[in-house]
Amino acid sequence: MRLKDKVALVTGASSGIGAGIAARFAAEGARVAVNFRPGSPKDRDAAEAAVAGFGANAIAVEADVSKHDQVEAMVARVVEAFGRIDIAVNNAGIEINKPFLETTDEEWNRVLGVNLQGGFYVSQAAARAMVKQGGGGRLIFISSVHEDIPFPNYTSYCASKGAIRMMMRNLCIELAPHGITANNIAPGAIATPINQTVLDNPIAFKNAVSEIPLGRFGKPEEVASVAVFLASDEASYVTGSTYYVDGGLTQQVTMY
Repeated sequence: MRLKDKVALVTGASSGIGAGIAARFAAEGARVAVNFRPGSPKDRDAAEAAVAGFGANAIAVEADVSKHDQVEAMVARVVEAFGRIDIAVNNAGIEINKPFLETTDEEWNRVLGVNLQGGFYVSQAAARAMVKQGGGGRLIFISSVHEDIPFPNYTSYCASKGAIRMMMRNLCIELAPHGITANNIAPGAIATPINQTVLDNPIAFKNAVSEIPLGRFGKPEEVASVAVFLASDEASYVTGSTYYVDGGLTQQVTMY
């Protein structure tokens, strides 16, 4: 098992990509903290069900990643439960479909708050704990192909993902002396709840798949496989990189 006895926090892990990563980490021997958002009984139930399936080496932790105090308390809870933290996966994310000219301050701030501020808060709190305990660590950001590819009507989402990439690149330099690596995973079209409207619409689905060279949506498990690599000792010399898990979508788009 590649993550035996490692302690991992995965944000937004009650469904989708986060749930896939948490499950794979647990299967690889990690002790896993499954983060879920406050105020959602459905997310709480899913997180607690996942933890029950993982056994004694898992906990469910409630926190809104856009709130600094909640993130600090969450990371402290992980360290209290397991004695350390070795891996932080910044997966929690939201998107709002809205034309740029109609986007409100509240909508802009909500997306940037979860996607970018959340990544900052979680990474800083986790990295401080990693430095204090010694032994290095892993910061993994779940970005998006839209850190590179424009996505009309989703300007706040694209801006947040582009900023995450730059933050990750800075952190790989600043945290290298502490043995902490920082990397991005940029998923393309993955079959998760955030894409459910496309999956349920035959025309939209056909149009989306037509842009993907491999001709299908990806699965959360396929993103999780890359996350396991980046979290493991096999990636000890990998930092500052973005790994695209997109079925070739990025290359197809850049052809035009």
